[in-house]
Amino acid sequence: MDVLTQKFKEVLFAVLPITIIVIILNFTIIPLETTLLIRFLLGAFLVVLGLAIFLFGVDIGITPLGHLLGTSLTKSNKLWLLAIGGLMLGFFISIAEPDIHILASQVEFVTSGLISMFDLLIIVSLGIAVMLTLGMIRIVYNIPLYKFLTIVYFLIFILALFSSSEFLAISFDAAGAVTGALTVPFILALATGVSSLKKDSVASEEDSFGLVVIASLGAIITVMLVSILTNTDQITGSLDFDLLQTPSILAPFIQEISTVSYQVFLALLPILIIFIVFQKISFKLPNKNRQKILKGLLYTFIGLVLFLIGVNAGFMDLGSAIAYNLANLENKFYVIFVGFILGLVTILAEPSVHVLTHQIEDVTSGYIKRKFVLSALSLGVGCAVALSVIKIIVPGIQLWHFLLAGYLFSIIMSYIVPELFVGIAFDSGTVASGPMTATFILAFAQGTAAAIEGANILSDGFGVIAMVTMTPIIALQVLGLMYKIKSKKGGVTADGKDS
Repeated sequence: MDVLTQKFKEVLFAVLPITIIVIILNFTIIPLETTLLIRFLLGAFLVVLGLAIFLFGVDIGITPLGHLLGTSLTKSNKLWLLAIGGLMLGFFISIAEPDIHILASQVEFVTSGLISMFDLLIIVSLGIAVMLTLGMIRIVYNIPLYKFLTIVYFLIFILALFSSSEFLAISFDAAGAVTGALTVPFILALATGVSSLKKDSVASEEDSFGLVVIASLGAIITVMLVSILTNTDQITGSLDFDLLQTPSILAPFIQEISTVSYQVFLALLPILIIFIVFQKISFKLPNKNRQKILKGLLYTFIGLVLFLIGVNAGFMDLGSAIAYNLANLENKFYVIFVGFILGLVTILAEPSVHVLTHQIEDVTSGYIKRKFVLSALSLGVGCAVALSVIKIIVPGIQLWHFLLAGYLFSIIMSYIVPELFVGIAFDSGTVASGPMTATFILAFAQGTAAAIEGANILSDGFGVIAMVTMTPIIALQVLGLMYKIKSKKGGVTADGKDS
């Protein structure tokens, strides 16, 4: 329980800044409905409690299971088994990821069912499954990550030329959303399990990262392919913006219980089944270890349910309300500045970020400090939200302008910075867009688009997750370059080894 208490304190200090910002805004430039504010505070409490329990469950359940699966699949030395295992794990884990359910339901809602939630889930999950398999094969065959990413991003840029701006935004948002609170710990542990069998410790360390971003790119490719193959022309969407859908404080939370519980149950059921099957045929863990993983899955379920209820019922409406009110002010600087500050602190409450930053510090034996990674991520996400708001406000600026420049810069940097930082940077970008981004920040962007005359709710309201995914990559690669320069001066390699 000491570990759980520590998690609670850690998460409390992470969520506190965004709570304080909302309260300050309420008593200064944008007074909010009392009911909405109380719901937010109750939601914040559930977020803290749920996130602490979730992270505890991940530590004792999800992470060990992912490591066991990665090791087990690779030990067989059979490429076909690794491929089949990767396809199955990728599909079942991603199709049940709560974040992609949130995004898919929002896409279905604003397009009035033109793009169905079920169709988007299947399309995205197929792409994730294929790319996860290729990513695992890359580790086994020692294909450099920067070369692999160069080829895949080149393919994505070609596909983007033939996709509409609406589908461009949805595809990149899907890639960010699918790497959420559940999939990231599992994929990270899977990568560690596969790479740990390498005799070269440096290669093993480098290959522990990069699988998350490779898997997420499958979502971009499949969504764009469907857009091109179906000859889908420009689609339109609308949002019936209502700042206060219900005067009740508790009703939204109660309504979320059954839906969220069902979604999280679906998310964990495939993992539970996979564990039971592999326990019979491969793991054969002693009773104590088996019970610990099962207990971890239970904690993960409880924590994720509480977390998502708090986010959905307490954060979504408030994110839209704040943006809508700020965007309606004569001075648009306020909505840009608040967007930057919210992005700066929201990243601290993301479950997957905590998992990744701890793993970075562990894998590098403390050489890459967690606080520096968090600082770079916060700055990157703050810039991402601010640029997304500017894109909505200023006519003529489109999402691809930012994405093309940003990813070209990232690919060029991947040839310069240490390979360990390449994997860390791209993984950090994908995990930055977790539940908080898929709900609060996306709601903020849509609230801004609803208030700005001439803004398109699809091409402008979506796309913020794509920006949140991209900017931390640049920030972490710049951090990697700084470490490279520092290591040369200090006689230590950029991988944390003595030179």
